[in-house]
Amino acid sequence: MFEQMLAGLLNALTPINLLVASLGVAGGIIIGALPGLTATMGVALMVPLTFAMDPSTGLVLLGAIYSGAIYGGSNSAILINTPGTPSAVATTFDGWPLCRQGRADEALVASLFSSAFGGIVGTIALMFLAVPLATAALKFGAPEFFWLCIFGLSTIAAMSMDNVLKGLMSGALGLLIAGIGLDPTAGTPRFTFGTDSLVAGIDVIPAMIGLFSFSQVIALIGSKDNFIADYKQRKGVLGIVLRKIWKDCKTNIMRSSIVGTFVGILPGAGGEIASIITYNETKRWDKNPQKFGKGAIEGVVASESANNAVIGGSLIPMLTLGIPGSAVAAIIMGGLLAHGIAPGFKIFSENGDVAYTFIMSLIVANILMFIIGMFLIKGTARILNVPTTYVGVGVVVLSVIGSYAIRNSMTDVVMMIVFGLIGHFGGRIGLDTGAMALGIILGPIVEENLSKSLSLAGAEGSLWTVFFTNPISLVLILLTLASVFTPAMLKRRAAKSIAAEGGASND
Repeated sequence: MFEQMLAGLLNALTPINLLVASLGVAGGIIIGALPGLTATMGVALMVPLTFAMDPSTGLVLLGAIYSGAIYGGSNSAILINTPGTPSAVATTFDGWPLCRQGRADEALVASLFSSAFGGIVGTIALMFLAVPLATAALKFGAPEFFWLCIFGLSTIAAMSMDNVLKGLMSGALGLLIAGIGLDPTAGTPRFTFGTDSLVAGIDVIPAMIGLFSFSQVIALIGSKDNFIADYKQRKGVLGIVLRKIWKDCKTNIMRSSIVGTFVGILPGAGGEIASIITYNETKRWDKNPQKFGKGAIEGVVASESANNAVIGGSLIPMLTLGIPGSAVAAIIMGGLLAHGIAPGFKIFSENGDVAYTFIMSLIVANILMFIIGMFLIKGTARILNVPTTYVGVGVVVLSVIGSYAIRNSMTDVVMMIVFGLIGHFGGRIGLDTGAMALGIILGPIVEENLSKSLSLAGAEGSLWTVFFTNPISLVLILLTLASVFTPAMLKRRAAKSIAAEGGASND
């Protein structure tokens, strides 16, 4: 095994593979940063190009694009409050406030380092723990997925600590929006108001672009600011951020990477769920949770390390069981099959050279991503020195193109504008766009697994047995309850601290 790993590393470091990996990472970062151009789209477009390549070189390219695109989504999330990919939604919670404070470079460096670290942790798990983790993932059925998503939705309570009621209402509205389209069980249209164009439902990406990007354009145009934020390039930012992560985020970045890896193994879960769960857990265990949402480096670290760790996790069931853990993993599996390589346990014995070259190239890609990302940060941060008028026009153009490109439908463009208005005016009355986005993302997954679980319960004749007796379900239920009651506990703890400080000052 170690001989194959060494051979795979040497193969990954050949000039052609290094060149391909560098181009893939750079292209992936650009794709991820552009709203609407997802990692899935970038990898899918490159698959035909790999047919003329050596199988290992083709996989190196696809893996590099995957890694770069997931990280790239954080750049637009931080600089213009627009998640380039759905998995970067949680990055906006603290990345954008940091940007508005003139600390965009700190947020960008923290995101870059965390992404590379999380990606490497996920790849190490792929190298050494693929078989046991894939076996554990098989124990997740529809009821377990349902409770996992409910746990994800319970983070709304922690996200909206200042006004839990409005947060829950925002999340419920997101779930309602996610229900537009065809009923997955009955196959009948619902909430479409007789409009045929809504039968296909609301796509997540136009909704995210509208809530976070178009709404921000409206706010920028309405403001008197000439620039997005006051920004001056500083020296030594890398050292500042690394010292901060070493001092305050060691446990955070490792926990988030591990959670992201495991969530990635679960088919259909993805970086969105991983980043939101880890963000909530980081906030819950922090000594000062009130700082989150106002510009906490810890929030960026949690989100980005988790969603990049998902990459290695999603490839574990794909390589060992032939069950892709994400849409991108499914496309990569298609690339393997096109070269006559069948995923499964035998891939490590029959095509070990290809498998280990691919795995080791992911570590190389994450190192290259850090190097290339540091060069790109200097240029991307300069968008803050561009007048808001030009930035606004550019964001609108990208928003329209990104929304239309998903399904080549003007309905998605209209939906993007509608959600932009909802995000802008809803924010004025206290609507939590993050909670609404969470409802839209998790809604279809919750409904699908609830339907499957109810069918299973009907077959077994017991709802209790299906939903409440499995050990994994019980753990997730307990975590959900803890998440729901966390805000009240934190408020009580903060009140006691203030009272204690007041008593001490009076003495």
